[in-house]
Amino acid sequence: MSPAANTPQPPTRLWSRNFILVSLTNLFQALVFYLLVTAMALYAVNEFQASEVMSGLAVSGFVLGSVLARLFTGQAMEFIGRRRTLLVSMALFLVASALYLTVDSLGMLIAVRVLHGVTFGAASTVVATAVQGMIPPQRRSEGTGWFGTSTTVATALGPLLAFQLTDRFGFDSLFILCTVVSGIGLVSAALVHLPAAPRPEDGSHPGFSLLRILSRPAVPVSLVILLSGLAYSGVLAFLNGYAQEQGISPTSASLFFVVYAVVLVLSRFIVGPAHDRYGDNAVVFPLLACLAVAMAVLALWPAVPGLLIAAVLCAFGFGALLTSLQSVAATVVPPFQIGVATSTYFLMLDVGIGLGPILLGSLLPVTGFSGMYLGLAGFVLMTTGVYWLAHGRRAQHRPGRGHQ
Repeated sequence: MSPAANTPQPPTRLWSRNFILVSLTNLFQALVFYLLVTAMALYAVNEFQASEVMSGLAVSGFVLGSVLARLFTGQAMEFIGRRRTLLVSMALFLVASALYLTVDSLGMLIAVRVLHGVTFGAASTVVATAVQGMIPPQRRSEGTGWFGTSTTVATALGPLLAFQLTDRFGFDSLFILCTVVSGIGLVSAALVHLPAAPRPEDGSHPGFSLLRILSRPAVPVSLVILLSGLAYSGVLAFLNGYAQEQGISPTSASLFFVVYAVVLVLSRFIVGPAHDRYGDNAVVFPLLACLAVAMAVLALWPAVPGLLIAAVLCAFGFGALLTSLQSVAATVVPPFQIGVATSTYFLMLDVGIGLGPILLGSLLPVTGFSGMYLGLAGFVLMTTGVYWLAHGRRAQHRPGRGHQ
């Protein structure tokens, strides 16, 4: 078998039917995640009188399940196929969404959260991998950015719908909506045609191996997103508490995420094309700088204008960085290893966002909110150095970046 037979021809058009369908599938998955993560701690407390630790476990159990799934999904796609992996995980994602309606104990809730996280981790890894084969090589970063916009929409819409539904109709209405959205996501996944996974040039089919759980070439850049995710988790976990301490109303504080989502969508017109044209370092260094400045603004300007400026900077500093580094992770490996590289990347992201609130929460009694955010500004500057050592010093701009 010739190498040409093992390598699918790259697409020439970005906005294809399959690209739109896989982005919609990602939107429905992410929407369920953000619908539930916003309300889960309160649900555990209200329904099962959970302690702070156990209510936190009800939230983080999902992340734990997702991390476990990402360890094996990269190789599962190679072993049993992308389409089969996606359809099985999306079917189980639908089942897990419906199981919330049957939960009658805190232990069962945590078990469902872990199962739900496993299905989410598997499905999201498949779509994030498959979409790379739907993007023209010369528009890699731009296409990855537009694909990530589906998550951005869910980030803004999910918490808003969760608050409205639980306040007016109770938690069951939220679980019903999640089940319906999961069903639509399954239909969308069934309609999309996933490009075949590329094979090595010798035509061999890689077998399962514990040594291949992580993609070693993708680990350095994935470490950068782990550290960046840890920093941004300080916003996700503690912004509301910080706003309350400063006398900022919840409504005003929620504007942070609205501004974040709007600016992030607009950034897709700039960051992705710039990345494809000028290379990795020309984009990643400014984005990391934006994240560092955002943390400093939160620390030093604890008022509504400061929050909104920080939201703009976070949209560039973390939101745009997330998809830019994902495209980098996809270009440091040959095409047949993109699945494991994507799995490695999102595994590291999950670890950063999952561990961040625990580590930062333990520091809060000493630093306070302002001190924590100021410390995170310095931490992100350190991460800039990590990026240089891990990837930046070797990054070279190539037209249509990546292994083709």
